[in-house]
Amino acid sequence: MNYVFISPAYPVTCTLFIDRLQMHGVNVLGIGDVPYDMLNDQLKGALMEYYYVDSLEDYDQVYRAVAFFIHKYGRIDWLESLNEYWLPVDARLRTDFNIAVGTREDGIGNLVRKSCMKQVFLDAKIPTARQHIVSDLAAAKAFVNEVGYPVIVKPDIGVGANGTMKINNEEDLLSFYNELPETPYVMEEFLCGDICTYDAILDADCEPIFESTCTYPPVIDAVLNNDEIKFYTVAEVPEQLRKFGRKAAKAFGADRRFVHFEFINITKDYEGIGKAGDFAIMEVNMRPAGGHDPDMMNYAQSIDVFDIYARMVTGEGAAADAAGEGVSGEAAPEHYFCAYAARRDGGSYTHTPEEIAERYGNDIVMQEEMPPIDWPSMGRYVYMAKFKEKEEMEQYFAFVLG
Repeated sequence: MNYVFISPAYPVTCTLFIDRLQMHGVNVLGIGDVPYDMLNDQLKGALMEYYYVDSLEDYDQVYRAVAFFIHKYGRIDWLESLNEYWLPVDARLRTDFNIAVGTREDGIGNLVRKSCMKQVFLDAKIPTARQHIVSDLAAAKAFVNEVGYPVIVKPDIGVGANGTMKINNEEDLLSFYNELPETPYVMEEFLCGDICTYDAILDADCEPIFESTCTYPPVIDAVLNNDEIKFYTVAEVPEQLRKFGRKAAKAFGADRRFVHFEFINITKDYEGIGKAGDFAIMEVNMRPAGGHDPDMMNYAQSIDVFDIYARMVTGEGAAADAAGEGVSGEAAPEHYFCAYAARRDGGSYTHTPEEIAERYGNDIVMQEEMPPIDWPSMGRYVYMAKFKEKEEMEQYFAFVLG
């Protein structure tokens, strides 16, 4: 099997996906704009071949790279970047080279435009916030009169929280329209609650062979208010979240993918959406969760999601079924709360890193300094730990971030 991997050097978790694919006999052919000598040794060892391009933004260069691989290795069975930014490029390449697996150009709009996603949610009857495509100020005021302040504005096509703003009053609204971006924006009703994700590896029938969930405080508030960064992953997906996540996977035809769907666990009643404690979908991402979230899934469920993904690609099945049971009569793996606590650059904290190590050294599974680009949303100094009980995790958050 020939698998073309776009941008294998970023994000860093790509190395582990490629490593497991190679272990299962897949020929992984990388195309990237990072010089070969700058790739890490594990990635170099896992790639069958690497084709360097000056820029992944230059489609002609990337096209020629894929054509070269086809000439040398034969038909391409799979092409992915596992990176939201490159999804349109992936789709165009699959179309141009008639690659069977994955979304092609005619279906990419529903996966990258938030306005298109919203219509799929409505058609599938999955609860979601009301939305308005930004046009003139009069239309925006009419929408706000309907849903009330605050509202969220964000690029119709965008990655993560980039360009997202919270509008709390008419002064904020006028300010937004005084500097109205040239790129298309959408405006959405603001729903109170934590972000809860539905993460899954899906088979050819859009059925999950692995599921997980992660709970975050609202990212936009953390960035704007400079709040401390903390979130956690658990193995058990709430039943309603599981139901809506699986329904969304079917609605979008998300077959043979690792997906990351974002929901709000609402904390008050919203007419037409649900009652406090219910879930409403925000958006779908047809790629794995970013950062260290896949590692957190591994720690939470004592598994290897990178290997499960590779088994899905090769048709070998998963290392464990969607219920989290063991394989071939083995005991089910241990489940934990995996906690991510990150300190802000320049923040003042009660406990020193040495005191954290002394108290939680046996629980900490990863500790590192994040790249500067990630400091606003992910913090600078990360301490990741796992616990059997939620109360232990809450005490850990208070100790590290207090």
